[in-house]
This record gives sequence, structure tokens and C-alpha cells, in this order.
Amino acid sequence: MKPRCMGNEQGRVEQAATGIVQIEGEDMGKILAVYGSPRRKGNTSRLLKEAVQGARDAGAEVEEIVLRDLKMSPCLEIYGCKNTGRCAIQDDFQGVYDRLVACDGLMLASPIFFYTVSAHTKILMDRCQSLWVKKYWIDGAVFGKTQPTRKGLFISVGATKGPKLFDGVHLTLKYFFDTLDMELWKSLLYRGMDFEGDILEHPDYLKKAYEAGRDFAGAVQDGGKG
Repeated sequence: MKPRCMGNEQGRVEQAATGIVQIEGEDMGKILAVYGSPRRKGNTSRLLKEAVQGARDAGAEVEEIVLRDLKMSPCLEIYGCKNTGRCAIQDDFQGVYDRLVACDGLMLASPIFFYTVSAHTKILMDRCQSLWVKKYWIDGAVFGKTQPTRKGLFISVGATKGPKLFDGVHLTLKYFFDTLDMELWKSLLYRGMDFEGDILEHPDYLKKAYEAGRDFAGAVQDGGKG
């Protein structure tokens, strides 16, 4: 299906069938925003929406991907990527792959499930094994010796209030971002929220997300891709 084009003053291009929405702004770097919640209006989704708006208001070009709307197989570990660094499974991940490679910054939002990201987000991460293969097997990068050239913003909420609630996901993010040559610029992490709409009781959190998105746009512009 061809993308539907909806003209307005921002040059909006919407691809509803693939869950990808792009709005072109000023030349402040390209940011990819990935919604990893299984709920369309979940707490992390609302926070990421605020961050996206902040980045756009700062002049950044932001493209949004809603993982629940995509058809992506889990990694099948067949190593069809070992020759080219490109995943051999032909599904919606192919478009996400291109966008991950092209962006200057990544906003990723996911609720916590068993101390890590959602299933939708984990599938995305696992499919990026192809990028790990490209970086370390094909291009021959030395682990721990490369410098990040891009930046990432992570947004998450969890139902419980334990001090180690986000320890597991931070470790996952560390190695996922390394594969993408990214550094974790900032995390917005909130506890004690489980049901859809809980975040609306915390307008200060939404404001912080907007401000983080605005500041992230500036950081992406300043940092570039190297």
C-alpha cells in the first residue's frame, strides 16, 4: 500500500498502514521516535508524544514508529545477515532498519515487563542482531573501543516502586545502543504507574518529557552523527 499524503504547513506524511508517521521540520537533525508500548494510549506513549512535540517545536524532523502496528518476526537466529549485515527476514523490520541507520537520534519508549522492555520492543532489539553482526563481524569493530556518534533518549514507566526496577532495562539499553553507535543521553523513568492514563495524574512528568524532547533536539543538532 502506498503512503497516504496529508498536506499541511508542516509537510506531514502519514503511513498509517505501516505505523510510521513523519513530519518534516527545520534542519536540526533527524530523530526517530519508537513507541514500544502494547497500548496505543499507554503511559509511555503519552510521555513520548510530549517529547516528540518538544523536539518538533525546537525545529527537529521527527519520524514516529508504532511497533504494535508493524508485522515483525522475532529473530530466528539463522544468521542470514552474516554476509551483508542485513536481516534476511522480509517484513516490516526492513523499513525500521533503514530508519535506525539514517537517524541522528533515537527516542525509545517502553513500559517495564519483568525488569526489561516490552515484547514489541524486545523483538526490535533482537532483530538488530543484524546490525551487531555488521558492526563487529563484517566491519571488524573492536568491542569497547568504538565511540558513540549518535544519541538516544529512553522513556519508561513501571508499576512497582522497587529501587532496582530499571536496573535490568538499563543493561539491555547499554548494549542495544552500543550496536547503534549511540550513547544514552538521558532516561526518564517513573515508578508506580500501571493502568492506562495514570500518567495524566502527573502533569509535571509530561512537562519534563516535553522539555527533554526539546533539549534532545538541540543535543542531536550539536552532536551530529560524526
